[in-house]
Amino acid sequence: MAQSNNSTKKILTVAFALCIVCSIIVSTAAVALRSKQQLNQELDRKSNILVVADLYQEGMDIEKAYSEQITPRVVDLNSGEYSSEYDPQSYDSFQAAKDPAQSRTLSGEKDIAGLSRMENYSTVFLVGDPDDPRQLILPIRGQGLWGLMRGYLSVQGDGNTINGITFYSHSETPGLGGEVDNPRWKAQWEGKEIFGAEDSAQPAIQLVKGGASSETEVDALSGASLTSNGVSNMLQFWLSPAGFGEYLAKFREGLAQSDVQGAATASDDTEGA
Repeated sequence: MAQSNNSTKKILTVAFALCIVCSIIVSTAAVALRSKQQLNQELDRKSNILVVADLYQEGMDIEKAYSEQITPRVVDLNSGEYSSEYDPQSYDSFQAAKDPAQSRTLSGEKDIAGLSRMENYSTVFLVGDPDDPRQLILPIRGQGLWGLMRGYLSVQGDGNTINGITFYSHSETPGLGGEVDNPRWKAQWEGKEIFGAEDSAQPAIQLVKGGASSETEVDALSGASLTSNGVSNMLQFWLSPAGFGEYLAKFREGLAQSDVQGAATASDDTEGA
């Protein structure tokens, strides 16, 4: 009696062969498209930097606008000084944070952003003249309600005044924590102060319920207390001496020194008259 073509052995053989063929096709496509995916990711990163700097326009040549107006620099987070140890065009702070040789462990009260580890060096993006930038674009990240939130904060050249904020990656609940993408909420950040009037190394900026009442407060997200707390903690961490605090201090001190020199010059002119 002839063996049935529908035998279990034949079915399994065909299924196995089909799986092998499909896996080869998928793997080949993934390899072939990897460079394009990386290019799109890089383009998206540059777009978000232009957005938070308020330089993005629909239909613009992103690569050209970025190259003409943005200068990346690698900063030593411990000293706040620029470093030539890494190439700012290729250095990846996220990957560095995973490498024990390029990062440090965070725990307890020192890890209010929920990162576990952080890199020793990070890339900042300068808008305009890199020797006297109009804006400083800082990468920020921290835990929200459902996962890690990643974004950029734009600070004016005085090292204290916020120009804008944007989040390009998060998993917050739409209509609640997801309102971090709402243009109306993000518009509140413009002109807010990181450190306030007091000369303190610790940032004062935070999200508050019931309406902001000072230059260091922003309205919390309605119905999203945990996401709001996550944003506050994220900024408290990255703008403190543990993050970009030492770097920002150099701009704040430079501005104060200019004010003092200007006042001294004015005083000398008055005496001379």
